[in-house]
Amino acid sequence: MKNLALFAILGFVFITGCTNSGAFVSVNQTIVNLNEGNYIISATNISGESESAYIFGFSFSTGFMANTLAIARVEGSEALYADALEDLWATYAQQYGTILQERLALTNVRYDTDILNLFFYTKVKISIRADVIQFD
Repeated sequence: MKNLALFAILGFVFITGCTNSGAFVSVNQTIVNLNEGNYIISATNISGESESAYIFGFSFSTGFMANTLAIARVEGSEALYADALEDLWATYAQQYGTILQERLALTNVRYDTDILNLFFYTKVKISIRADVIQFD
């Protein structure tokens, strides 16, 4: 009976725990024609990052998307990709000035994931690197 109660408690904890499936994958597509010379490359290799840590779980990466299954988040962000993009734009603004009223776009976007899995602890770090183009 004790084993059944323990199994029920562990099952409840894992069902109500934290999950993070990473990036929002969408089928929307925008095509920008860059052959008219109406743009300049404003910056190259601008990066941003975000990280989160969890207890009693594990994380894994499938291409550009990181996934986590854990009981509870103990530090960091719940929106890794959004925060990494915000950090990228903050880095750009810090190095090149304000971005208000600018016509900017990201190109050559690259995603990197660094994952640490220990028995009771998992940590995920997302890095986004891109080039920034500015339209006239």
